[in-house]
Amino acid sequence: MMVSFFDQFASPSFLGIPLIAVAIALPWLLFPTPPSRWINNRLITLQTWFINRFTNQLMMPLNVGGHKWALLLASLMVFLITINMLGLLPYTFTPTTQLSLNMGFAVPLWLATVIIGMRNQPTVALGHLLPEGTPIPLIPVLIIIETISLFIRPLALGVRLTANLTAGHLLIQLIATAVFVLLPMMPTVAILTAAVLFLLTLLEVAVAMIQAYVFVLLLSLYLQENV
Repeated sequence: MMVSFFDQFASPSFLGIPLIAVAIALPWLLFPTPPSRWINNRLITLQTWFINRFTNQLMMPLNVGGHKWALLLASLMVFLITINMLGLLPYTFTPTTQLSLNMGFAVPLWLATVIIGMRNQPTVALGHLLPEGTPIPLIPVLIIIETISLFIRPLALGVRLTANLTAGHLLIQLIATAVFVLLPMMPTVAILTAAVLFLLTLLEVAVAMIQAYVFVLLLSLYLQENV
């Protein structure tokens, strides 16, 4: 029976119960908890250093009001990286390949940045819809275009993350299938294809980390416009 390549993106289930909740909750169990001792081990020290460096870089362009988001954005960054990396392991499921999950992250966080801008500085927030010095005949058109671009932002966040991870997983599965098909017929070509598959896997590891960073970075840029 021919199995579709897109079956890997179907949410797994056990006894009719979807296991996507387990896939989402599992990464939090893998993070080491800092002990109460003065001296930590190397893993916790590396984890703390990474989170501190990322938080400092992310919060640097924001004012003091935006620093309240540091814990939320840093947690989201670590969570997305962990899910994306675990999804590259064999016989695993990547929840971030589901557009519904990504939109569930993107829409509330984007809406929160818009609400904060409308509450704290409504004039500046509405001023983004009309660039300064716009000719009078173009004002209605530009307002419509900027409004549409504003509402497209959460869709772009979710689709970007979903599309990049889905394309990478599909490409890995296609090349892996080619390796198994070519191995009995042309072993040399199969070995070369396996080398390409290894390099592609390394690239997907980088993509998994970069896409999580881009997702959180864009959210911080949207927040920067509204605080």
